[in-house]
Amino acid sequence: MLVRLLCLATLLLPVSALAQAMGEEAKVCNDVGLSGFDYDEYRAREWPQEAQRIKGDAPNVARQDNRLRLEIDGGKVVDLYDCLNGDGSYGYLYERYDGPGGFYVVGTPAYEDFYYTLVMKKTGKTFAIPALPVWSPDRSRFAYAVCTLLNARAQIAVMGMVGGQPKLQGEVPLPCISLGGCRIVWESNTVVSADCHAHPGQASSRELVRLTRQGESWMATTSNR
Repeated sequence: MLVRLLCLATLLLPVSALAQAMGEEAKVCNDVGLSGFDYDEYRAREWPQEAQRIKGDAPNVARQDNRLRLEIDGGKVVDLYDCLNGDGSYGYLYERYDGPGGFYVVGTPAYEDFYYTLVMKKTGKTFAIPALPVWSPDRSRFAYAVCTLLNARAQIAVMGMVGGQPKLQGEVPLPCISLGGCRIVWESNTVVSADCHAHPGQASSRELVRLTRQGESWMATTSNR
């Protein structure tokens, strides 16, 4: 089996990556215009399923028409509004509360995009990541892997919680092409791998990328299956 080393001495978050370094306030929707999609059909399709997820976390989470309400510490509430604004359209779909991270996970379909918004329960600050967080066995850090033609995202990343907010520890690109066929697995507290559909023409139909923690950095290897 051929194993190739990927670059890893210093791992920095690319400017184009979604995850924010410092967190942001919840978005404010301005200049509402035509959305380019049928919002009534969207509500009929998505909201009944969301209601079942909200039920398990009520009363800390509630839906009021186009507003998703999340209770944060201090008795405060963060309101996330669906926004119909042409190319800037986006919505919010509640997924779950993540206990180890202390944040709400909210699916965020947007114009020609989809990502997840993490809302910190302590501060209400928001962070965006392109795939669901998967925690290490000891809950000391989480990883995500994404491989999609949409916006050409293909990466595996590891993040830890520092000062109550996510901080990038390591990230490398994934040599894959698909519409989301990535499988991410923590092999131990310091080893995580992503198994994805490989580029067309490669010897194998799938490619495995493994990140291994070495000191304060992560070493990446890739191999064919």
